[in-house]
Amino acid sequence: MRCELCPRRCNVDRRESVGYCNSTDDMRVAKVMLHKYEEPIISGDEKSAGSGAIFFTGCNMRCLFCQNYPISRGGVGERVSVERLVEIIKDLERQGANNINLVTPTHYADKIVQALKIYKPKIPIVWNSNGYETTEMVDIISQYVDIYLVDLKYFDDTLALRYSGARDYFATASRAIKRMRVYQPKDIVENGLMKKGMIVRHLILPTHTGDSIKCLDFIAKELGSDTIVSLMSQYEPRYDAYRYPEINRKITALEYKRVVSHAIELNLHKAYTQDLSSADSKYTPKF
Repeated sequence: MRCELCPRRCNVDRRESVGYCNSTDDMRVAKVMLHKYEEPIISGDEKSAGSGAIFFTGCNMRCLFCQNYPISRGGVGERVSVERLVEIIKDLERQGANNINLVTPTHYADKIVQALKIYKPKIPIVWNSNGYETTEMVDIISQYVDIYLVDLKYFDDTLALRYSGARDYFATASRAIKRMRVYQPKDIVENGLMKKGMIVRHLILPTHTGDSIKCLDFIAKELGSDTIVSLMSQYEPRYDAYRYPEINRKITALEYKRVVSHAIELNLHKAYTQDLSSADSKYTPKF
């Protein structure tokens, strides 16, 4: 099969070589854990088990500042069959996970769908994505996914190309996110945990708050002020970020305040915010 799972449409036979995602046809998983550091309605409170996170190896974005670069770029992970993925999902469910959190799943979407056809857990399925998806793929996964936990990384394609090699990021991600909203039009939260819906994440980059503001404008206009937004202050200059002076630092309190203030002006009243102390490697899983 020549791969066209993501917007890169590499058209390579992953049985013989790797795609842009640096992945072969063998599904690889880097870590399985009960994750406590997602948004509160995903991870739950301190008494709950946490989100049942499955971190997949490889990525179709490969952002040069990626905090998970050992798995997105470095290839850390073990081969996992479809049948083994089913057992992993069942085990997380048995452990009391609030949900099954599929982290960076796009380049293995075909195999994940096979697994969910075999076994769909009673807890929600979370599609934890960088947003760089085709609408065709959103259509395919829609019958299996309960919650979209999706990034909107950039508005400006110059930035998307510079930092993530994705010159068409905004047009592609915005279409995908709007399609996700069609499939999950209402956010359902019960006893503090999300059961269905969508959360749009945005990571604020240093010196680029203007781009963050444009992303928020899009969300308010196209998705509505009831959209659950997660404004992340956790950026740290990882991997190759040191090569770009403008992003070779954490964001400042003033930068974060500017973006949060704009969210308030837009009446995005369901926005999550973070303390600047979130920009700490202790919150990043060890792979």
